[in-house]
Amino acid sequence: MMLRGPFQLYHSRRIESLPLFSSPPDWRNEALQGSWAAACCRHASGEEPDPDSHARQSRNAALDGRLFGGWVMPRRPGSALPARSGALLALLAAPALLALALVTSGPWQRLDSRMPPRLMRELEQREADLRRLAASARAACAFSPAAEPRGASAGALGCAELSGATGVRLVGSGITKLVQRAVLPRGGGHEVALKSVHPAGRDVSRCAQRYAHPSGCYRLAAYKLLKEMVLLQSLEHPGIVKLHGQCYDPSLDPEMKVVTVLELGVPLEMIQLLQTPWEERFKLCLELVELLHYLAKSPLGSLALLDFQPRQFVMVNGVLKVADLDDVSTEELSCKGDGDCTLEFPTKSFFLRCSAQGKCEGINEKRNLFNAYRYFFTYLLPHTAPFVLQPILKDILNATGDLRYGTNETLRAFQRVLHLYKSGLYLQKKPSQLKDYIALKGFHSRDTEDYKCWPSYRHLGCLLSVHNEEEAAAICSSHPQCQHFFITLQTTWTGRPLALFRSNLTELIPGGDRVVYVKRSAISKTSLLQGDWENTELLDKE
Repeated sequence: MMLRGPFQLYHSRRIESLPLFSSPPDWRNEALQGSWAAACCRHASGEEPDPDSHARQSRNAALDGRLFGGWVMPRRPGSALPARSGALLALLAAPALLALALVTSGPWQRLDSRMPPRLMRELEQREADLRRLAASARAACAFSPAAEPRGASAGALGCAELSGATGVRLVGSGITKLVQRAVLPRGGGHEVALKSVHPAGRDVSRCAQRYAHPSGCYRLAAYKLLKEMVLLQSLEHPGIVKLHGQCYDPSLDPEMKVVTVLELGVPLEMIQLLQTPWEERFKLCLELVELLHYLAKSPLGSLALLDFQPRQFVMVNGVLKVADLDDVSTEELSCKGDGDCTLEFPTKSFFLRCSAQGKCEGINEKRNLFNAYRYFFTYLLPHTAPFVLQPILKDILNATGDLRYGTNETLRAFQRVLHLYKSGLYLQKKPSQLKDYIALKGFHSRDTEDYKCWPSYRHLGCLLSVHNEEEAAAICSSHPQCQHFFITLQTTWTGRPLALFRSNLTELIPGGDRVVYVKRSAISKTSLLQGDWENTELLDKE
């Protein structure tokens, strides 16, 4: 078997090079590269698609090669979707409906008569779930026709861009999906994450062992990728990875290859996070609360992250984002009475109310919040927090751990902490320690390794966030090694400056306009001010 092309797919526990699909047919361009709102709302209003769209699609349907679960099949010259299938796909060209189109036409309707009945039932259930999700996306579009989901802009990426991908390498794999990183040629080299079905993953492997039907099992796993694609196109929040585009093979064959092109992030490392400054850990928790607040009131309803683990999140340019949505629940649990609404965790259970509509009231929101408490807040919030803020943070931990707070109350509590921290109101009223320092203007310091403190923004020194010089003086006085400090031009995400604390006065060099605060006790023991005194300016800080 000849394998070609730059795109690599992990298959049968090895990396193989496989060709990508050709450019997507023209009938899809309006949705993927044009106005999503226009396409969606034309569908909602019943407006007919462009009559020439199917002709254009037929002209472009011949592919250089078709990917079926990792195998390259020969091209069928002149092959194209039948008119019925093409018309339906054109009608459902809005991005949030593309996944539905794939299962209501062509290969997804033709179930193999030799397929085991249980596998067929599973496929039918996945199809029904995807139909319901697409219907919700349709309703959200009709409610807000001006909305334009991510991945639907004029710069959306498709199969043509993937064919020029370089530097492809494995990032990770799970039970269902494979994630790779690649550089795309557009924009001088755009690095993205590529998600596809993992043919050697546990989902496909166990299914194949159970049913002995690899193509049906591949299709079953592909539903998760399609579901995630619809969700990413329908949800808009800074805490959700961006969908840059997608590529798939709309052939008549029973297997289908789907690739989603996503924003590339760095996986969370909890051990590393525990070593970062409290301000950065608080930021991460705040971003998580803002995401959960959005998910509780999303356009698709209240959503639950069923597989809520740190590994489902990534950092993109310092921002926390959820990267895995295939296990999201878009419906709250149905119930007949309160006894049906028990929310169970390994160490705790909660008993919720059954609403008049027959749904467990707020169960998705509460599930997300408690998982945030046990996986994130417990570890990241309290340690090394400013002393005055610790009682407030403890209240947040208790309230979310007992589910007395919802996302509204939790977000307000976090915003209160942020206000106190940014404004400096958390600082205790104590006698000023700045009077114990002499402020000298006209010195700078060599950038050499010095004493370390924890948690520092610099591994080879002591670089901390401060509200002002007063707080920096208090910190320096509490460190036995500290002899002087200065406020740098660097700031944190809150706008607070970073102060560098140093132990060696001999590292000070005359020159520049930086203000250095030196301990008076240290001045009396050194000849720092001898010789170049005329080049420095003594500032009165008493």
